[in-house]
Amino acid sequence: MIEVLRVENLTKRFGAVTVADDLGFSLESGEALGVIGPNGAGKTSLFNMVAGSLSPSAGRVWLGDRDITSLRPDRRCRLGLGRCFQIPKPFLGLSVFENLLVAAAFGGAGRHGSEARCVQALDLTGLAPKANSLAATLTLLERKRLELARAVAGRPRVLLLDEIAGGLTQDECASLIAAVKSIRETGVSIVWIEHIVHALLAVVDRLMVLNQGRKLLDGEPRAVMASREVKEIYLGAEANG
Repeated sequence: MIEVLRVENLTKRFGAVTVADDLGFSLESGEALGVIGPNGAGKTSLFNMVAGSLSPSAGRVWLGDRDITSLRPDRRCRLGLGRCFQIPKPFLGLSVFENLLVAAAFGGAGRHGSEARCVQALDLTGLAPKANSLAATLTLLERKRLELARAVAGRPRVLLLDEIAGGLTQDECASLIAAVKSIRETGVSIVWIEHIVHALLAVVDRLMVLNQGRKLLDGEPRAVMASREVKEIYLGAEANG
């Protein structure tokens, strides 16, 4: 398998406070990695350093064979690193398709092939019937689908998903999981932070647990969830109830 993302010894300090401590992992082509941990575990700090919105105090980030540690988020995007956020923020005055065209152009597709890329993103996320609808009229689930579709239109090799299932009902979550699976089937590698663990278990190959800024475990998802460390530290009182 081909390694598409490597994170080496990422550390972030704010004065005397360390929010991420020597974090590292690798991701292969087509692989999906889930990331869990209690609030304050360092998950968002890790994503921000990988995506480029937060500079690490130490460590490196590699996308394929390229060191992207010093690159801006937009440059990382054009090299194939996409990101979806928990709270979607589409261009509300544009149609769904127009939102995707902006993403395709920003992601480096240019005019040639951009429309075809957008049509593919609509199909993968189930948004084709809403292509001409204004983003402002979409439901929460549809906006989350649009967030996924915009990322896909940018032609990512690696897609970072940041708690995208938050706020959804069980049925809506199942629908979103299906969309993520469809995207993964195209060969996109995925790193997914999520508190809704059953969503991760339906998609990922591996599960990584963070706690207090450090990596606690990294392994087969159900074995990780069954571990004593996760029950004590991640599940906390629920494990002892």
